[in-house]
Amino acid sequence: MKVIQLARAAGVSPHTVRYYIREGLLEPHRSELNRYARFSRSDLAQLRFIRRAQRLGLTLAEIRTVRELAQRGQAPCPLVRDIVQSHRQAIRRQLEELKFAETFMTEALDQWTDMPESAPSGDQVQALIDALAADAPMALDL
Repeated sequence: MKVIQLARAAGVSPHTVRYYIREGLLEPHRSELNRYARFSRSDLAQLRFIRRAQRLGLTLAEIRTVRELAQRGQAPCPLVRDIVQSHRQAIRRQLEELKFAETFMTEALDQWTDMPESAPSGDQVQALIDALAADAPMALDL
């Protein structure tokens, strides 16, 4: 397969395939005649693995480490579990922060909806935000 064929089969762009080559995650075979990159079914499987690992939150550096461990015959499973656990905890923190931000915004909109329409000065807008924020715990740096 050529780059474009591999990309289509995996549902990615040719740019993505070339990027993974530059990053050392894919290693094409080169034609002796024209030096074109050629890929096999195992390269397609590797590309699909990379994409699935990214969906789990692994970075390309982490994927590279997992591959290196596997190529040395070491079980990468404990490392992958630790990485996914760490990413899950970070996502939970982000979700908590987003929920707080959504609640804060809802309260602000509820309060501001009842206010008369006028052209406030910058000081008035700052006072509105400061008054609302004074009642809220500092879960976010807004």
